[in-house]
Amino acid sequence: MSGRPLLNRRLDGLGTTIFAEMSALATATGAINLGQGFPDTDGPESVREAAVRALRDGRGNQYPPGPGVPELRTAISDHQRRFYDQTIDPDTEVLVTAGATEAIAATMLALLEPGDEVIAFEPFYDSYAACIAMAGAKRVPLTLRAPSFRPDLDELRAKITPQTRLLLLNTPHNPTGMVLTAEEQSAIAALAVEHDLLVVTDEVYEHLTFDGTTHVPIATLPGMRERTVSISSAGKTFSFTGWKVGWVMADAPLVSAVRTAKQYLTYVSAGPFQYAIAEALRLPDTYFDDFRADLRRKRDSLGDGLRAAGFEVYQPEGTYFITTDIAPFGEKDAYTFCRTLPERCGVVAIPNSVFYDDPDAGRTQVRFTFCKKDDVLHEAANRLRRLAD
Repeated sequence: MSGRPLLNRRLDGLGTTIFAEMSALATATGAINLGQGFPDTDGPESVREAAVRALRDGRGNQYPPGPGVPELRTAISDHQRRFYDQTIDPDTEVLVTAGATEAIAATMLALLEPGDEVIAFEPFYDSYAACIAMAGAKRVPLTLRAPSFRPDLDELRAKITPQTRLLLLNTPHNPTGMVLTAEEQSAIAALAVEHDLLVVTDEVYEHLTFDGTTHVPIATLPGMRERTVSISSAGKTFSFTGWKVGWVMADAPLVSAVRTAKQYLTYVSAGPFQYAIAEALRLPDTYFDDFRADLRRKRDSLGDGLRAAGFEVYQPEGTYFITTDIAPFGEKDAYTFCRTLPERCGVVAIPNSVFYDDPDAGRTQVRFTFCKKDDVLHEAANRLRRLAD
């Protein structure tokens, strides 16, 4: 074979995801996994039973329709009207995907050309970098800085160039827990309209906001409907991350473009689960309220434990992650800290530095998840107190 590298050079340096690496470390050491963001309990029994019924009734056991089953697309449309007073045509403006990750990939592949620039909040979920790279585009980070992690809108304006094609937003934001305010969204929308930019927004944590903070889709703002691709999924809201049911919402021409790319990725997926998620989206308000309240309680519980252990804790407004700083321990490198934490304390976390193009910006930041059972969080907090000793 020639000396040419096997891996496409666009993916050079990406390698194995940090989530796979740290989850494997948790398995090997028997440590409590507060790294990867998946719950350790299943979602509502009624939704599980809906999936079982679909399997037994033969619904979705063969290829579902390419855009997604009509029942789910209608439920997504109804969900947007119910929570955001947004009108979405289920037949032309909704596309069901294999989770939000495929939705992001298909959107980047569909809308970007080589040489296009994408401005994204840094730290960013690692698939963003990979998807932008696969499209041949260039990511331009807008760094969110501790302790508030609010976007610098003047810096955003300065980063827009003639090559800027789209803004990739994530709110509520993983890993920092920042939720864009109405004023920030209005300012970002004005920039998008002024520079005729597309906006892609990852909203998978839309129902996981705390302390009176609320999520509003930027697509509902003036001038944004025709230029915005909104992405969400069922995994985080209903605790069925393994089902991989996500969706894209946008004006029909944008959905058509994304569908063109998506059909050559998975084509279709999760047939029976689509029917179940259609029922999940129609759960009463009490489900969403109780789920949010339970997560807020867990956030506060783990946050107290982390502070007692000596971490600096940045209180998240949303998601189910807490970003901390390890500088109070005299530690200088989050990746090394997380690699040794299982042996020191029997807990796995994620170094935020892997989510930055500039590792120094998050060099001492570590992310923990709190979407776990109470006894697991309490035990993890007890183990982490060894650091204080």
